[in-house]
Amino acid sequence: MPRTDLIIDLVKSASRGDQRALKTTVESLAAEERSKNHGIMADRLVQAMRSGFSEAARTPSVWDKAQRVPDPDLFFEIIPERKLEELFLPESVRKVTDELVEEHMRRDLLRSHGLEPRHKILLAGAPGNGKTTYAEALAEKLMVPLYVVRYENLITSYLGETSGKLQELFDQVRSHHCVLFFDEFDVLGKERGDSYETGEIKRVVSTLLLQIDRLPSQIVTITATNHPELLDRAVWRRFDLRLELPTPTVAQRGEFIKTFFERRGHKAPKTSAVFLQKIGAVSYAELEQFCLDVLRKFILGLEQKSMDALAHSAIASWQEKFSSK
Repeated sequence: MPRTDLIIDLVKSASRGDQRALKTTVESLAAEERSKNHGIMADRLVQAMRSGFSEAARTPSVWDKAQRVPDPDLFFEIIPERKLEELFLPESVRKVTDELVEEHMRRDLLRSHGLEPRHKILLAGAPGNGKTTYAEALAEKLMVPLYVVRYENLITSYLGETSGKLQELFDQVRSHHCVLFFDEFDVLGKERGDSYETGEIKRVVSTLLLQIDRLPSQIVTITATNHPELLDRAVWRRFDLRLELPTPTVAQRGEFIKTFFERRGHKAPKTSAVFLQKIGAVSYAELEQFCLDVLRKFILGLEQKSMDALAHSAIASWQEKFSSK
């Protein structure tokens, strides 16, 4: 939303006593200032709002912590380096991702019409097929930090403490422009109808869904799961985009190998259909590891062989490695 419209909304919210709308508008202004590296101005906006609320009407944790750097105990920051253009994505996934990026790049236009960019994504797929890399690449494209949630400090065995930590986590990011990434989301978003789960888990899921609903659109929330069948049914409705990242096909394996070596200035080994079949139905992460193994041997010249010879000689040990899975 243009700054003029944000200021007008700020005045309207204040005049009618709508504290929820007032808070959302201030968060948007603060996030805009942070994106311009105007951290002091963002802090002053949050501080002004905090001091203006009466003690009975405000939630202290939101305003006490909103201007701080996120707590490393709850999540850590990754400086995005992977490029979205370098990822091997299904055409349907690439199309909606490009649309999402455009929405965020032109969010002022959308907001001038009373609309917000989509900002909640659920990724599903087998391990190693690019869910974490997708989150990093999207953050790089949007030019924002990537915050990865740390479950080891978030989930505790004490009654009510996990929900409290979730509340604290969301409080800390509300005035930041970022990508917030939940890997292995089924750990938190389990089906509440599961008879084996405790009431505490059900409360955690309820808290999580409520907090996701309340996040402003400058926070792109990405959740990833290897087991979508375990997710609570209400989880699916919370997300604007639900994307599948499948295991690469035979043709995609060949294209990946070719691109991997060419981007590093080397001629790719020849990849016949038989060669690609021998590699097997591996993930992109495993395929990258295979290519790295071949490239290391080629660069070090340990066997004084061509790239083709090294790639074909690596197949035997590769098949042995994955046959034991």
